[in-house]
Amino acid sequence: MSAPVRVILPGMLRDLVGGMAEIEVESPGDSQSVAELLDRAFAEHRILDGKVRDERGLIRRHVKVFVNGEDATRGEGVATPVPAGARVHIINAVSGG
Repeated sequence: MSAPVRVILPGMLRDLVGGMAEIEVESPGDSQSVAELLDRAFAEHRILDGKVRDERGLIRRHVKVFVNGEDATRGEGVATPVPAGARVHIINAVSGG
């Protein structure tokens, strides 16, 4: 059995799931993609999916996803591999003027 992946949610998204700070997702094997991970993480929390991904399944422009500290949105995006036991942070970008 491989180590679960921990998806850490920002405060804004925590409010949508009763204050839950993270979602633990079982890893199907050695690695899964960010898209597969989010599918599993949001299966019971569909409201989160629309806040993180757009209608094409891509990470929204104002959202960052970090896999073990590496910005997946600057690399392979939803195709970024997520190893077993990883920590994945979802962060809403702050913008303003």
